[in-house]
Amino acid sequence: MSTGKLWGVGLGPGDPELLTVKAARLINEAQVIAYHSARHGRSIARSVAERYLREGQLEEALVYPVTTETTEHPGGYEGAIAEFYELSAKRLAEHLDAGRDVVVLCEGDPFFYGSYMYMHERLCERYEAEAVPGVTSVSAASSVLGRPLVQRDEVLTVLPGTLPAPELARRLADTQAAAVLKLGRTFGSVREALSEAGKLDEAFFVERATWEAQRVESFAEVDPESVPYFSLALVPSPAYAARKSGVVEEPLASVATGEIVVVGLGPAGPEWLTPEAAAALEEAEHIVGYGPYVAKVPQRAGQQRHASGNRVEAERAREALELAKGGARVAVVSSGDPGVFAMASAVLEQSASLEEPLSVRVVPGVTAAQAAASRVGAPLGHDYCVLSLSDRLKPWEIIERRLDAAGAADLALAIYNPASRSRTTQLAQAREVLLRHRLPETPVVVARDVGGPEESVHVTTLGELDPATVDMRCLLIVGSSRTQVTNGQVWTPRSY
Repeated sequence: MSTGKLWGVGLGPGDPELLTVKAARLINEAQVIAYHSARHGRSIARSVAERYLREGQLEEALVYPVTTETTEHPGGYEGAIAEFYELSAKRLAEHLDAGRDVVVLCEGDPFFYGSYMYMHERLCERYEAEAVPGVTSVSAASSVLGRPLVQRDEVLTVLPGTLPAPELARRLADTQAAAVLKLGRTFGSVREALSEAGKLDEAFFVERATWEAQRVESFAEVDPESVPYFSLALVPSPAYAARKSGVVEEPLASVATGEIVVVGLGPAGPEWLTPEAAAALEEAEHIVGYGPYVAKVPQRAGQQRHASGNRVEAERAREALELAKGGARVAVVSSGDPGVFAMASAVLEQSASLEEPLSVRVVPGVTAAQAAASRVGAPLGHDYCVLSLSDRLKPWEIIERRLDAAGAADLALAIYNPASRSRTTQLAQAREVLLRHRLPETPVVVARDVGGPEESVHVTTLGELDPATVDMRCLLIVGSSRTQVTNGQVWTPRSY
């Protein structure tokens, strides 16, 4: 006998009329209906689907052993829930093995924070399994608000309220529109995060969207004691809100000029940040930079963040200048020092192209070369050259000529951007150029993610350097003819 099929059926946000036609049909046809519930036995999912059930169907109530309370299970809450899912999957498997189709009811969408996914992942490799999408609570909340979630190029971010407040604040500040789910006990930290991100006044509280008992309020005015789990925070389209409020932005030329500062964050965490850089970040109204670097900046209330990709330096600089021309205090962030293969020159170049160039302040940071050198001693203790192997902004012929010149001058080298997924041959070529002037025994420091969680620093020689072990996150230091290794430390004497 063939086995049955497992269905995860999305029920939508709560209004029984918001089920899809397919969901209603499958619920009516299924031999087995499964649904989750708390220990009181009442199932929201079953109540939504009740009008589509028929007599004679087998029902499997999957009753959670715990919800938010403590448990004496030896594995704690996670252990109790994992055991529950395993036992529930075995119960459903018995029906499937008997050839009975099983529909698992799921509020909202089965794969959008849905309970069905835990059954799916345990059973989908043994049985045919399919999820039927449903209207999410986020879409329902937007509908009852009568406001679009996003439009044009706006970004929507969906977040669980269980994230720590600082992380929530950072992500909220990085987006235009947002939905934060799983409120209840997390309401306080979510409110704190919205306030830190400068979005509290724009946020709405929506409870049980599309139900008869739905509630919609300004998030800032909600009593924390009245917040259930089935509620969310919604920050809808800011462009739509601006049009509805009649806000019209003044032309940039008519607004007083602000300030632009380019800030070096150092190579890793806050311990590498200088007090001057920290003060500049604290004073800024806007933070502009490559996404991972912007993420390193602690969130401040009301501060707006503008994250972008790694290859749009000119566009990023122009955005920062436009903000500053509009009267804002803007900080453009770079890893390491902003003047070393980073954003300071990009911002100055774009500023110089303006009819009225803006004054740009540069706040230095610890460079990757300095950080890598410190881990092994003092390989840059005498004259040295800093050079990037990236040929994205200059031709390889120029790079090779400079390598040859630095090698002939007997300078130690700090080599940035030694390799990437698309640049796999340059480091080997650079090694051959330097071997024209250096002995194979010349010390080489390979430093990766210095100061970060994946830090690794090791010392090899120019002759034994394996380019295949080097990637974009590495920095290399190649010694001069005088560089020595003593007791595992690398140093270049100051005398020559």
